[in-house]
Amino acid sequence: MGKDSNKGAEMKKIAYYFCDSNNILYVCPMIPERDTNTLTLLGSNTTRYPSDYCAEILETFENKHPERDYLVTFTCPEFTSLCPKTGQPDFGKILINYIPDRKMVESKSLKLYLFSFRNHGDFHEDCVNIIMNDLRKLMEPRYIEVRGIFMPRGGISIIPFANWGDSEHQKLVADRMAAAFPLEF
Repeated sequence: MGKDSNKGAEMKKIAYYFCDSNNILYVCPMIPERDTNTLTLLGSNTTRYPSDYCAEILETFENKHPERDYLVTFTCPEFTSLCPKTGQPDFGKILINYIPDRKMVESKSLKLYLFSFRNHGDFHEDCVNIIMNDLRKLMEPRYIEVRGIFMPRGGISIIPFANWGDSEHQKLVADRMAAAFPLEF
């Protein structure tokens, strides 16, 4: 008899089987394993909230579909930061749209990152640009935009918008910037 070439090799289950009440056999492929070893926040039993601005908390994972452009949108309806002059809280919404390339931001780390602005003093325009710059540096997306919709202070609302795109998405950059100009309120 020949040697077993699979001896000692680890076998992976690629499907599971089950029968329904009529004894019909079904074969279902297993969901492929995702490489999540680099994620430290997702699934952890404890969550430590940063007490000040903390870009280092952001984590990424691999984009499983880098062959195509597609849009990822995050909305943060309860964003808070502090006025850098008075220390008073500012409240707003943050909308993030991006077209990923190789890396994507993990949502729990993004939530904690946005929460880290809670005790951070910066103007609304700065907050939006800081968020866009941090995410751009972290993920190196094909396109990214960040919009802040802040509650009025002294009767004035501020709605900053920042975007960036790689060389293949410059028309989108220009089109989205032009579309961001409010025509009415």
